[in-house]
Amino acid sequence: MPQTKKGDVTMQTIDEALDKLEKSKFRSSFTLTQKERDYLHAKGYDKIESHARDFIHSRLAPAYPVNDGAQTPMKGHPVFKAQHACACCCRGCLEKWYRIPQGKELTASQEKKIVNLLMAWIARQDKTEG
Repeated sequence: MPQTKKGDVTMQTIDEALDKLEKSKFRSSFTLTQKERDYLHAKGYDKIESHARDFIHSRLAPAYPVNDGAQTPMKGHPVFKAQHACACCCRGCLEKWYRIPQGKELTASQEKKIVNLLMAWIARQDKTEG
């Protein structure tokens, strides 16, 4: 599916974003561990998505997040791993990968798109062998 332009920002589908991230040596190095998969299955997708919404809203959505650049752990929860794999771990990565400017609070729509991207990455990971 071709990308479309809205203003000066390229809009892309979730699949296009995930495919682009897979081409990054760093971003593609993140995978769910068996422990994280077990946690995902024990809690269920709805609960993990609820966690994702909470993490994004509290740790990423503010214009100036606390400890920005170091607020997302590298492991310990499927959403944390997804945030790094999807370049949604800090405001600097959001700006670099998605042109979402730093210093401005995320909109509800942006938060929802980020959560949808993270959950799509988790679903892809869940389908691969661990």
